[in-house]
This record gives sequence, C-alpha cells and structure tokens, in this order.
Amino acid sequence: VQLQASGGGLVHAGGSLRLSCAASGETGSLNEMGWYRQGPGTQRELVATITNENEADYSDSVKGRFVISRDNPENKIYLTAVYLEMNNLRSQDTAIYYCKAIVGRNWYEPDVYWGQGTLVTVSS
Repeated sequence: VQLQASGGGLVHAGGSLRLSCAASGETGSLNEMGWYRQGPGTQRELVATITNENEADYSDSVKGRFVISRDNPENKIYLTAVYLEMNNLRSQDTAIYYCKAIVGRNWYEPDVYWGQGTLVTVSS
C-alpha cells in the first residue's frame, strides 16, 4: 500500500486547513486510516482515525476542532482516502502530520503503512 498525503501549509492561528491522504495498491483489506503528528521535540501522537465502518476517534486535544472523513462512506469494506479538516488552528497544532493505514486491523499481525509527512505551521 502506498500513501500520498497533501494539504499542509502555513496558516494563522484561528484559520483552517484540509489534509488529504490517498491510498493505492492492495487496498482490499485496508480497514483503518488516520492521522498522526509530531511536533518539535515531541513524540509522534495520534490525531484522529477512522475505520471502514466509519467509526472515528480523536485525541482530546483536537476534539471539536478537527474532523476526519473518508471517501465513499457507503463502502464498509475498505478505505481508499481519508481527509482531515482542521479548524480553529492553534500554534500548538504546528507539526508534521503523517497519514497511517492499517491493513487487516483485526488480523493477528496487521500490516501498517505510513505516508510521507506534510508540514502544518500555525503562526500566532
């Protein structure tokens, strides 16, 4: 599975950005995608995830401000793209954002894939 992320950039505090991540390759069992981020001097952390059954999860720091969505929500079998709408951005949201995909999340050993990071910079 290959992941192509896009949409990062520079925005003022309070502004919005939309990230996109498209999956290609063997996506037939791709049943979870999400966004993680790594800020300066910090470890990579969860931002939001969504499953093939459209179950979404968010970190407390972004709840109410970020929305994760996917293409073809009527397709409950697999995912091919995920989006992250980021609103009311804060300087603390500045980070490199990474797209993550899991193939076979219920398997004994699921396959995990990462996309290249996309930089989000929020100026105060």
